Amino acid sequence: MKFAIIKERKNPPDRRVVFSPQDLTTLKDEFPNAELVVESSNIRVFSDSEYQNQGINVSEDVTDADVMFGVKEVPMESLIPNKKYFFFSHTIKKQPYNRKLLKAILSKNIEMYDHETIVKQNGVRLIGFGRYAGLVGAYNGFRALGLRDKLFNLPKVETLRDLDAVKAELDKIKLPNIKILLTGTGKVAKGAKEILDHLKIKEVSDALYLTSDFTEPVYCMADVMEYAKRKDGKVGDKFEFYKDATGYISNFMPYAKVSDFFIAGHFYGDGAPYLFTREDAKHPEFKINLVADISCDIDGPVASTIRPSTIADPFYGYDAKTEKEVAFDAQGAITMMAVDNLPCELPKDASEGFGDMFLKHVIPAFFNNDENGILKRARMTTNDGKLTPRFAYLQDYVDGKE
Repeated sequence: MKFAIIKERKNPPDRRVVFSPQDLTTLKDEFPNAELVVESSNIRVFSDSEYQNQGINVSEDVTDADVMFGVKEVPMESLIPNKKYFFFSHTIKKQPYNRKLLKAILSKNIEMYDHETIVKQNGVRLIGFGRYAGLVGAYNGFRALGLRDKLFNLPKVETLRDLDAVKAELDKIKLPNIKILLTGTGKVAKGAKEILDHLKIKEVSDALYLTSDFTEPVYCMADVMEYAKRKDGKVGDKFEFYKDATGYISNFMPYAKVSDFFIAGHFYGDGAPYLFTREDAKHPEFKINLVADISCDIDGPVASTIRPSTIADPFYGYDAKTEKEVAFDAQGAITMMAVDNLPCELPKDASEGFGDMFLKHVIPAFFNNDENGILKRARMTTNDGKLTPRFAYLQDYVDGKE
């Protein structure tokens, strides 16, 4: 089995990589039968020489490898037929802009394993950059607060060396007396929580958060059963909600009336109620004036997220009255941070964390006959140009019927 780390070819360039030099050294130690090659790249966060210094072969040609590991979508013309590929294809939700990519994967008889499809038997994702999205998203939210209200000036994450440097910058700031709402309980939300806890912001219960005033900044971490409720007034069930959310409505407004800063770290599923609508944002008691939307669903559950923002230009304003974009520091606007590729700002830490997960959950499956079904569940396409049964729902999308 020969594994290749492929060069990232998507624009704008992404400096992340599936395995750091140290991760590949660990892989070689644990699985001596594995052959490794790294495709030469001048953009990734680890240089060619850093891999070579660990005794890893670096080459311009990786076409003899069996399995290709990348991060972002591989351009169609760069796909090598009859290989196994791992990358974020952004096709499993029938994203229209990548339909041609999935067609190309099928036509080239490629076995596709999307990082998002690497899951436990219960469907929980095993691999991802969620923690780093949460870390950077929360930091960026505080950066927006400092710039908008002229309180402090945090540097961009991409200018900092690593996570330790990010946290060191946070140690220099003093926060005003604000109430912060964090939604979600997964990797994204836990990454954001890491930032809140580093700032020594007190976490309070839902009951206290909704009914009390404080003389210091506080935050509340709300799970889905706090901000959504059953239409029939019965007690909700989180797992029932994940399976079918159509019987639920939003219960977000009580939080919106007391929160200053909202960090959206939740997962949003099909059919789930919006947290707040454009009409909700017009309500005279709607208090939120800063949103770090890490989930970043456009025109979705967070009504003020009307477009993604970029690492280069991460903030914009949303005027609730006109429903239009304004300057991020405009009077009365909701300041938005909606960068949709946050982990790119912290490529070294994100890559190291991703590689650790991959080594733990995925690589063993190649050598233990996939005893836990990791590869079987993750495989989207076969080597004879067909969708696997688990992903047969994509056929109409492939055929252009959806």
